[in-house]
Amino acid sequence: MSVTYCHVDAALSPIDRSAPDIELRVALPLDWNRKSMMLGGGGFNGTIPDIRANVPFGTQGGPTPLARGYATYASDSGHRANPARHPVPSLDGSFAMNDEALRNFVAGDALKKTHDAAQFLIRQWYGTKPRHTYFAGGSTGGREALTVVQRWPRAFNGVISAYPAWNNLAETLYLGYATRLLAKPGAFPGPEKQALLYNSVIQGCDSLDGLADAIISNPEACHFEPEQLRCPAGADAGPTCLSDRQIHAVKAVSSVWEWPYEVASGERGYPGFPFLSGADMRTPLLGFGTTAPSHPMPLTSGYGMQYWDQWAKYFLTRDADHDSLALVPDKPGKWIKRISELSEVQDVNDADLRPFARSRGKLLLMHGAADELVSHRSTNDYYTRVVDKVGHRTARNFMRYYLVPGANHANVGSPAFAAGWDSVTAIERWAEQDRQPTGPVVTDANVGRSRPLCEYPLWPAYRTGNPDSAGSFECRS
Repeated sequence: MSVTYCHVDAALSPIDRSAPDIELRVALPLDWNRKSMMLGGGGFNGTIPDIRANVPFGTQGGPTPLARGYATYASDSGHRANPARHPVPSLDGSFAMNDEALRNFVAGDALKKTHDAAQFLIRQWYGTKPRHTYFAGGSTGGREALTVVQRWPRAFNGVISAYPAWNNLAETLYLGYATRLLAKPGAFPGPEKQALLYNSVIQGCDSLDGLADAIISNPEACHFEPEQLRCPAGADAGPTCLSDRQIHAVKAVSSVWEWPYEVASGERGYPGFPFLSGADMRTPLLGFGTTAPSHPMPLTSGYGMQYWDQWAKYFLTRDADHDSLALVPDKPGKWIKRISELSEVQDVNDADLRPFARSRGKLLLMHGAADELVSHRSTNDYYTRVVDKVGHRTARNFMRYYLVPGANHANVGSPAFAAGWDSVTAIERWAEQDRQPTGPVVTDANVGRSRPLCEYPLWPAYRTGNPDSAGSFECRS
């Protein structure tokens, strides 16, 4: 859909003159709906998100926020990715050598600065402020969404947070643990073995929800044991089986991992990923990657492994030549103090969202149950913490959490279920008219089938009728 709008680029100067600017972009549509939407980033950021794009898990082909008449805006979070440091912009962590740039990114300082500057530009252009303000983001952008909810509860009327990497320090330590496991001799399952594991999990658990459709709708009921794929005598006998070392590695990274020391954020571990996630060969570089981790870190290793490598070099040790595989996450020695300091800004884990609720804000949380990069178990945990803290009744007054079976991280590649839902209309109706989401339906953009979008911990079970229609399913506990 063609939209006529004014494009504004701006830069916010840092306090520390050696720090980079915050570069931001604003789209001001001619046919303005008197609303604004800020869009979050991804990975380590370093580029300005496309302000013409849709929200995460938005309806494919549906109107984007800008096409709906929103004034949209976003920023690079306070640094520009350096291709000399990493060819994938969102995996360049070198900016973290500067304290102000680090805080702008991990503490979310750039979010408020960008928001305030964009709102000023909107008022200057239209002569009035927006009636309603929104935020939408996924992954790092999902963490940023929760950051604004926690730190600036009055800034946004509605927030969409998809597959949020909210406990960023905790997950990064876990990624280091997983990277070291998979780097051990003989432990890494190559692409063919990853496909074997994925297909075996599907075969073993697909029908537990009442329908064989290559989607596991109730992941908690799936108890697949990789030992079923054991090679004779446990030795590596090729792509048709897993060795004992490979079985140990995939079981370890799929399990809860905890470290034996305290950090300032209070986090103590990470819940791991289901077997379904890291082994999905539709998007290998988001999961395990195609080659084992090593030093220097290959570009063909998993995204999370490269993320850990950049973090160890630039966030933690601030030594670009540091061997991240030599750093032991559960025994970091002299780095414990620095890890604890980083946890205070990287783990966005305040579960007391009552200030946001009192400001009449509304929050939609979404996650795919086959996410390869941010574990849906982690979002389950945060949602449960919020409910435990504020109470179930209060939580339902301002928050919904939906887990989408078969959906992966950001619909990258060809996921089993390419999730699409008109969350923008849902958050508008809730924030502006107090009309709570009722009977939402998510569509698979791959084949046009639909499923009910069930509130966690419910999941869609097949009853009878057309297997491609949401009406043939019911949400069960």
